[in-house]
Amino acid sequence: MISMPPSERDLHAYVDHQLSDTDRRLVETFLTSNPEISAQVRAWQLDAQQLRAALGGALQQPANPDLDPAVVRQRLKRQSRRHLASAAVLLIAVSVGGLSGWQAREMTLAPPQLPMTDALQAYRLIAQQGILPADYKVGEDGDIQGWLDRYFTQANRLPDLSDAGFKPASGRLLSTEQGPAAMVVYENQGGQKVSFYVRPPGPKNFLLPRGSRSDGGLQAEYWSGSGYNYAMVSPTDTPAAQILKQTTQF
Repeated sequence: MISMPPSERDLHAYVDHQLSDTDRRLVETFLTSNPEISAQVRAWQLDAQQLRAALGGALQQPANPDLDPAVVRQRLKRQSRRHLASAAVLLIAVSVGGLSGWQAREMTLAPPQLPMTDALQAYRLIAQQGILPADYKVGEDGDIQGWLDRYFTQANRLPDLSDAGFKPASGRLLSTEQGPAAMVVYENQGGQKVSFYVRPPGPKNFLLPRGSRSDGGLQAEYWSGSGYNYAMVSPTDTPAAQILKQTTQF
């Protein structure tokens, strides 16, 4: 049974329908007398419903390269200014016409991203900085594979990193421009973290060849299979990266 008042972990478990009937009633009684916390929980529930709807194909998410909806809201003003600037340049391009117009249009388009940039950014936000809380945390009898299967039924199994000393610790659902994604964070006894990332290939079905790249102190091993794109991300400046490279076949 949970303790009262409920912790943030207990509230996330309530949103994700992981509490027993008794604990759920305790949380609901607590929320009735705490309107501010109740409003926050309702916002979490709405985000979870939108993600589940997207995973079921019932909701088309707006373009969103790598961030959680809460973070998107924080950056809305900055995005609006950028969009207005791009629209102004495009309007000039249309007015001028011809080749010069197309050149102006090309300058407003973002360069193509390198493979699985969103997986690296998600690692920084969740595993390194802790900006986004986990949707699922592994308990004594937790089944994180079952949690992942609820959203990605045909995806590859979670890698077994026990030989390298890593075990699954938590999971997080994300929204990307290619579609809903999930990241599972592994930890070892020393507190070092690596992540397993999965998402669809997007509307253009952009599947990846097996590859590897470094970016800002992180190493990403990426590949495709069973209709999804995957990445394992780890810091490049720790023994964990070398251990994984030697003992794990992605």
